Amino acid sequence: AVSDPIGAGLLTSLEKPDKGITGTSDEIQVDQILDLALVIKPEIRTLGFMYNPSEANSVSNLEKAKAFCEERNIEIIESAVTTISDVQTNAQVLVTKVDAVFVPNDNTVASAMSALANEANKAKIPVFVGADSMVMDGGFATVGIDYKELGKETAHMVDDMINGKSADAIPVKVFKDDLNIYVNEKVLNTLGITLPDSISGNEKLQMIQ
Repeated sequence: AVSDPIGAGLLTSLEKPDKGITGTSDEIQVDQILDLALVIKPEIRTLGFMYNPSEANSVSNLEKAKAFCEERNIEIIESAVTTISDVQTNAQVLVTKVDAVFVPNDNTVASAMSALANEANKAKIPVFVGADSMVMDGGFATVGIDYKELGKETAHMVDDMINGKSADAIPVKVFKDDLNIYVNEKVLNTLGITLPDSISGNEKLQMIQ
């Protein structure tokens, strides 16, 4: 899966692939993740955004987060990192300034997720993330893809092409609907957060140990 096939230069249209390539996109749904954050913690007025500015996907997600927050009068505080070693140092400062942190599926931050989570947990600051794997590594929660379902969809595309269907005739599949809610149960308890009924009773909720 590729988060942003157009930004990666693989094609110019998701609906009508035009460069002999198609597939699945695991683009994160920023609005849905931040909506979840506000349902769980409606008092959020400052949101930290940690990312590596050299990762194009993270930059595009920052713009989406800015648009979301501008509509809701939430201040975004950016924390740019370039190496894994920057994550803990930046996290120590960031968690003193914000009500919550959001990290997209940024490779640099994901590689040091445990360091960010440790600093955030000490400060009782929830970290909302871009993928279930980041929840497993210590992030608090996300709304995201079931990657097994994404794999099945990719396999169907491969089968279609083996049987003669052109890549140009198969739109890129972006997983936007019927997503799961992933919450790290240990972090939930550490932060002392009680999930609202709309989340705790949701059939798509998956608690991660």
